[in-house]
Amino acid sequence: MTMPQPGIFAQGNPENTYLELDLDRPEALEEALRALLRIPAAYTEGGTNMVVGVRPGLWRATRPADTPEDAADWDDPIRGTDGFAMPATPHDLWVWLSAGERSILFDRATELRDALAGIATVATELDGWHYKQSRDLTGFIDGSENPSLIEAPAVACVAPGRPGAGASILVFQQWRHEKSWLSLSEHDQELVIGRTKPDSVELPDDIKPVSSHVARTVVDVDGNELDIFRHNVSYGCTGEHGTLFVGFSQDQWRQFEMLRRMTGVDGTRDALTRFTTPLSGATYVIPSVHALADYLPQDDD
Repeated sequence: MTMPQPGIFAQGNPENTYLELDLDRPEALEEALRALLRIPAAYTEGGTNMVVGVRPGLWRATRPADTPEDAADWDDPIRGTDGFAMPATPHDLWVWLSAGERSILFDRATELRDALAGIATVATELDGWHYKQSRDLTGFIDGSENPSLIEAPAVACVAPGRPGAGASILVFQQWRHEKSWLSLSEHDQELVIGRTKPDSVELPDDIKPVSSHVARTVVDVDGNELDIFRHNVSYGCTGEHGTLFVGFSQDQWRQFEMLRRMTGVDGTRDALTRFTTPLSGATYVIPSVHALADYLPQDDD
């Protein structure tokens, strides 16, 4: 069985919490996974979804056959032009909890912390929510090019017969939006993004700048655009806020090529990166259900 974790594709839960954790002992991965799969969130109690990720190098050392071929730790910043760089902030585990209401999510996150006490330490905890259903806090629709839920598993997960079948590669980043964005007119914002603001129509090529976000995030191989499955959310408060980038793909190369293009390694930097700042960056393997099943609690009988 090569079934992906179903929470990757879950829709409709407005409340989200993302936790990154570091193992208290290098050999504690199995213990941590067994603890995670015992908590109520693992059983969709109260409509909760849970998705679990593991640092690629750690997962490969433990389950090489269940690791996508090009999965690798994000250890070094991605450096581009104008001194711009995307930081690398790797951690051992990543857990995404989502639920229909805040109180349920708070309880599930608390149970997770308690279950992992003495095994792993929470390094970051971020809450995410949906702004006007599908918009980013820039005011633009986010995920216009996302594949449909029918197409998404083939985009986000390794195909059967390949190493890591059913697994996914996650890129997780925190981006803080800068107040300078608000000084731009709607027309200038559209040139930065490469789409119209009200209805997300892509600008014609003769109008769309080569530095626009749309132009810089296209990864083309032999005339074919390589898709990813985004599950981005907004975070923060009125004083400081931004986007949590939550991107899933069947391989790591396509997402890192997108990030390299955004930083301007070829000399053209994504215009949007002048108005939003990356604060973190990490990769995780999202193991298949088949791989995680080995860590389910054993029946007492």
